Amino acid sequence: MIRPSQEVLAVVRRWNDAVHRKDGATLTNMLSRSEYLRYQGSAEGESWSGQLFRQGFGEHVREIPDYDWEEHALEAFECGDVAWAHCLATLTFPNTASQFLHRFTFVLHLEEGNWRMVQLHVSNPLPNMDKMGADHHALDDLIEAARADNVMQGQSGVATVMFTDIVGSSVIAQAVGDVTWSRCVGEHIEAAKACVEANGGRMIKSLGDGTMCTFTSARAAMACAQELQRGMQKTSTEPRIQIRVGLHTGEVIDTGEDFFGTVVNKAARVAALAGPDEIRISDATRLMIGTDPGFSFSDQTAGPLRGFSGTHTTHLLTWRSAPPD
Repeated sequence: MIRPSQEVLAVVRRWNDAVHRKDGATLTNMLSRSEYLRYQGSAEGESWSGQLFRQGFGEHVREIPDYDWEEHALEAFECGDVAWAHCLATLTFPNTASQFLHRFTFVLHLEEGNWRMVQLHVSNPLPNMDKMGADHHALDDLIEAARADNVMQGQSGVATVMFTDIVGSSVIAQAVGDVTWSRCVGEHIEAAKACVEANGGRMIKSLGDGTMCTFTSARAAMACAQELQRGMQKTSTEPRIQIRVGLHTGEVIDTGEDFFGTVVNKAARVAALAGPDEIRISDATRLMIGTDPGFSFSDQTAGPLRGFSGTHTTHLLTWRSAPPD
């Protein structure tokens, strides 16, 4: 059933604000991880796709001269795990004294509980050089570099992947406003990164209001997950936020910049099963620990995981009481 979506409106406004601020990290996190990601601009050659576009869009935005933004209309709709939006806005470029109406359309897909851009289109009446006194080259340069060296160099190995996600983020963001919410999420991500690194892990990326991290030790990953939840419980600042955490252990491919493999997708699915303030782990991660007395588990559950065949067993990791000495 198609319906208007205030949640998607808020996501699109955060996207437009991030473009205006040239916040490449936020924009990258808001783009789909799918190879079917698409972008269509109005200038010749502005048609990009896949993860090369995702990697290079931050540099593309930084090439845009400073401009003033006035939104005239924005509407958004959703139907299941797909949403779309249409925006009209006037952009004014002081360096060329030009002012033009722009038309934007967005298609979003619900990925790991978050709306992410999977298709974007922007149109305007003039070539970029006439409109804003500059042309774009960053994405073209990235694509050419990839064509020159299109073999992904990577090393494989066993790792525990951890996903975290803020529960009810869209509702909170609407309640407190984009500025406060952006600050809150930024502080949370920094605290999570510090916790991960203190436990010997590595934050691979922040995913809007969540994170993806890896550990060479399943024990270290679970200790970090517990520490994150205990830290959230002790926080007294508002807005109060809750996170869900999921972990899975398996073979990954490390390219130095990112991690790939079935383990990554499965860890995200395990995280999606966790409720507020919960840490859910896969059976593979549970088996890595054996009878370690430092951890306790409950709610062993067997069931399907979206995108995977068969039945998968997961466990809740206890964190509310300190482990025994």
